[in-house]
Amino acid sequence: MGHLPDLIIDLALILMAGAVTTLLFRKLKQPLVLGYIIAGFLVGPHFNLFPTVGDEGDIEVLAEIGVIFLLFSLGLEFSFKKLLRVGGAASVTALFEITVITTAGYFAGVLMGWSTMDSLFLGGMLASSSTTIIIRAFEELGVKTKKFAGVVFGVLVVEDIVVILLMVLLSTVAATKQFAGTEIVFTVAKLVFFLVLWFVAGIFLIPSLLRLVRKLLDEETLLILALGLCLGMVVVATRAGFSAELGAFIMGSIIAETTSAEKVEHLIKPVKDLFGAVFFVSVGMLIDPAAIVEYAWPVVIVTLLTVIGKMVSTTAGALISGQPLKQSIEVGMSMAQIGEFAFIVATLGLSLGVISDFLFPVAVGASAITTFTTPYFIKLSTPTYRLIERSLPEKWRQRLLNYSSSAQSIQAESDWQIVVRSYAMIILTNGIVLLTLIFLSVSFLMPILRDSDWDPTLAALVGLVVSLTACAPFLWALMAKRPNNMAYREMWMEKRYSRGPLLLLEVGRVVAGITIICFLVFKLFSTAIALLIAVPIIVAVFFVFAKRIQAFYQRLELRFLGNLNARETAEYNTLEANVSRKTADLQSRLAPWDAHIVQLQVPASAPYVGRMLRELEWREKFGINIVYIKRGEVLINTPGRDHILLPYDQVGLLATDEQLQSFKPVFDAEIEGVGPAVNVDDIVLRKIVVNEVTRLKGLNVRDSRIRERTHGLVIGIERDDQRILNPDSTTVFEWGDIVWVVGEKSRIERLFEGTDSEG
Repeated sequence: MGHLPDLIIDLALILMAGAVTTLLFRKLKQPLVLGYIIAGFLVGPHFNLFPTVGDEGDIEVLAEIGVIFLLFSLGLEFSFKKLLRVGGAASVTALFEITVITTAGYFAGVLMGWSTMDSLFLGGMLASSSTTIIIRAFEELGVKTKKFAGVVFGVLVVEDIVVILLMVLLSTVAATKQFAGTEIVFTVAKLVFFLVLWFVAGIFLIPSLLRLVRKLLDEETLLILALGLCLGMVVVATRAGFSAELGAFIMGSIIAETTSAEKVEHLIKPVKDLFGAVFFVSVGMLIDPAAIVEYAWPVVIVTLLTVIGKMVSTTAGALISGQPLKQSIEVGMSMAQIGEFAFIVATLGLSLGVISDFLFPVAVGASAITTFTTPYFIKLSTPTYRLIERSLPEKWRQRLLNYSSSAQSIQAESDWQIVVRSYAMIILTNGIVLLTLIFLSVSFLMPILRDSDWDPTLAALVGLVVSLTACAPFLWALMAKRPNNMAYREMWMEKRYSRGPLLLLEVGRVVAGITIICFLVFKLFSTAIALLIAVPIIVAVFFVFAKRIQAFYQRLELRFLGNLNARETAEYNTLEANVSRKTADLQSRLAPWDAHIVQLQVPASAPYVGRMLRELEWREKFGINIVYIKRGEVLINTPGRDHILLPYDQVGLLATDEQLQSFKPVFDAEIEGVGPAVNVDDIVLRKIVVNEVTRLKGLNVRDSRIRERTHGLVIGIERDDQRILNPDSTTVFEWGDIVWVVGEKSRIERLFEGTDSEG
């Protein structure tokens, strides 16, 4: 009879226990995470009724793999563009809430007599709420489509990112055993450096690699490649001094920007579910009932701190961000629970050996209680709002209303803010790439050349040429690439006030580039040769070939942007292909005689938008027939006379060539051009101020061309204490008016940077 390794026996035990408990919890409609934790308790060393896991060391390794794949999966669901779309309200709310609850958690631990590290990790454990529990509660209560739910989802995205960064800082504090300000600043700077480097290099290389081998990839090879990239990034992150979890998350977020993201996410799910189950079961194995009894009061205190602290801090953060009182209370009462990240943070502390064992049962107890209370708090949010509103003095209610109204106004950025931000982005991204290339050259290339049999001067010359060739495109960008926006051009034309500071910026960039060149030269040659021969020749050659270097950099930039936007482009092309197939099928069935079907797109500024077909009388006037209207993925076949046309509708017209020739100028009237596909998250409601920056004073709604320039509508104007809803197109803007506009976020922002195209 063969010997069966303990690992297989233990794995069979925890998976069977997990299966039974999760079936029960699914029947009870409770989170599966709690089922896994209870399964771990049942097969753990503190419960003797069932068989117990024999080798806990092997399970800990599998649990660590589970954390890695959980973070990798989270990265796949995350997108850097998604973070940019979160918006200011959710970001302000999340950052305020995390700051308050983390600080409160730390001081609560100190007041209970816990050690500094236990208190710090308690604060980190309270920093995130549970996405799983909140989504389940929203679906059960039918509030997922309400306005406050969008803010809640945005807060959860920011929380996930901040907690991952907190884990890096906690690891640093745990390693140094002290909260040194300089050490924290260095860690943050190091983290920013590597995040930008990994993002730029990853977006440039990974999508290109996947495209190169796409013909060889089936589901099996894609899964193996994705897992290999994940674990490879884990190794790189740990070698750089960061946690394995950060590396897994970064690689997931890079793959999330590729066209293979959804397929990888689908393939990785069974792997994540398996090892994730092992992780949460291992958490349950650490639960000691005696410890829970011993620390019953800490469990109660942490639970109350979670519920009250998160409610108050999140509500206050939402109010500060400009949300109305009702929506702020709804957001606050939705976030009052401990998330799955609490167990990951606690596992990190235990693996580093810096926290006490009792933190796990405290976290599990508080998590279990807040899981069951979350749906009830969400239900009570509206009655709570009504109670608070009745209790507040009228003066306070009016102040909150005025603050909410004013906080959501768009404050136009000054030209200097726009230009400085553009310069900072150019210097940061290219500077980090240059520092990386110089480090690789100094640490690896030059030592190899020095140890070779080559003549020392020849080896130094080869090292310098190779290094500068690799650095040349990024040196050009650092020294010469100018911001591509109207604000920069307008400031450059204002010679009297702006050209001087801009010249200083330009000179500073050139000096920085020459300093980098000098650093490389001085590493290889004597000071005299470097100053008198090498540096002048290099600078001269650089400027002679500047145009070629610029062209090469622009190709690199186009490749990077193409990779970054590849997923959205592919989704848009797929949608267009599906619609085209429907159109071809319909056309083959409808085309009679010499008439044929042609598809035209309704311009954004067409004068007939919103009018019924019977009012237009196109059939009577031009003899054409509208046989279908495509609106997104919806196909309206043979529309009735009461149907209306909307911007970007695809309209199928049945007509002869002669009829189309006379009708097309009417259809294309005042066309502004067809823009790219717009994500639904980019359609926003914003308020703008009529001032010296927006330059709307004296213009009426029609002449301001806000509709055409934002692909949106002016839906209201606030003037002193008066509110004008759906203003007429002849309404003239006055100084200080607050104008409500619904449209594309990017176009609204560009409009008041002066960079929009008026066509």
